[in-house]
Amino acid sequence: QVQVVESGGGLVQPGGSLRLSCTASGINLDYYTMGWFRQAPGKEREGVSCISSGDGTTYELDSVKGRFTISRDNAKKMVYLQMSSLKAEDTAVYYCAASSRYLGLDAGLYEFWGQGTQVTVSS
Repeated sequence: QVQVVESGGGLVQPGGSLRLSCTASGINLDYYTMGWFRQAPGKEREGVSCISSGDGTTYELDSVKGRFTISRDNAKKMVYLQMSSLKAEDTAVYYCAASSRYLGLDAGLYEFWGQGTQVTVSS
């Protein structure tokens, strides 16, 4: 059984930073593209960033470029999303997901999902 688990969410002030972590059991993360997605209340889920299984190629949503950085540590079976210069519009539930055959930000092409972690940016 595959389990994807996110952690690290919380309440942060505008301009602050937060690091999300993701791990998975039941699959070998080495062979999966890993992505971070988010969903704000009343909005559709959107892709934030993803990282390839091989050479570490990454893609980011335009609105987070220069502020969010995705990384992975295959030895530790972990994926991270470092978020800085956070804005109120970054408030959402953030999900980690894994795809065995796709590199990109289309949520429909990811096979395994975590339950999400809440990120709230507010003063």
